[in-house]
Parts: sequence; structure tokens; C-alpha cells
Amino acid sequence: MPATLSPSPWVQRFASLIPAGGQVLDLACGHGRHSRFLARLGYVVEAVDRNAEALATLGDMPGIVTRCADLEDGPWPYSGRLFAGIVVTNYLWRPLLPHLMAALDKGSVLIYETFMLGNERFGQPSNPAFLLRPDELRHVIRQRLELIAFEQGEISSPRPAMVQRLCAVRVGPLRLPE
Repeated sequence: MPATLSPSPWVQRFASLIPAGGQVLDLACGHGRHSRFLARLGYVVEAVDRNAEALATLGDMPGIVTRCADLEDGPWPYSGRLFAGIVVTNYLWRPLLPHLMAALDKGSVLIYETFMLGNERFGQPSNPAFLLRPDELRHVIRQRLELIAFEQGEISSPRPAMVQRLCAVRVGPLRLPE
């Protein structure tokens, strides 16, 4: 499997926490490296992206349903749906964060890994609108989800970057901010 299609070690590390047989949302999935990985583990995966050509590479892969949707300029396509797991990598659109937490079922897992401030010295993305602030993911889930693991800082592989990673579980009813 080419490196670009290899699943993130962070996703691999925590995927087994997703309840067996559950439906998983792979948000902004691109060519579906995590969709493929999760489907091989036996999950039913909803792979969503705005790039129809990238989604087409998933073809007739068993266990994967694709949806072409503009997550930034269109309506949230999953109102009322609950997932056993949500995976997001290399993507940040802050207005979606409340929707993601609302789409987590009790006992479900959020696995998130994307770029943070400081990444501009390594290349793209470099726009602060698409870079997490220090501890931002941890603050977003605070009092809403139970934190399992959190990391932030510089990585060297698969390429030098500044990233933030989180794995969290919804253990009870969603607690909305006051």
C-alpha cells in the first residue's frame, strides 16, 4: 500500500476502541485511507468528502458507503444520525465541531488528528484558520467527552509537521455548554 494510503498510526492505535460492528464516519476522507482500514476491521464506514474523484477511488469496496458533500458551504448531512466512531485527519473546519460531538452515540469514539499552529514553517497548511491553537481540541471536548489520549507538537514522520491528536469517548448524554 502506498504511504499516502497507509492509515495514520494514531488512528490505528485507537480504532479498536470503536464499538464492534458500529457505523463509523470518516469525515473529509479524501481517497479513503482510513475508510479502507476501518472497513477491513469490520466496521461499516460512511466516507464523506467534497471531492467526487477521490471518493470514486473507493469504488465498490465492501463495507464503505460514500457521500459527496461540501462540508463547509453545504448543510450538515448527518443531522439526527449517530455513529459509533468518527475519524478526522488532516482537516479542520471549526463550525463542524459541535455537529461531530452531537453525532457521537453513547460509548462512541472520536479520533481526531490534524495540523496546529507552527505548521506554517513546514509548509501547508499555513493559514491559521486551518491550524489548531495549542490545546484547542482538548478544550473543545472538555465537559462533553471523556479524554482517552491527547498529544500535540512536532512530528517527523510521515513528514515534518506540527500536529494535535485526540482520542475521546462519549460516555453519557451530550453535555452542552451553559
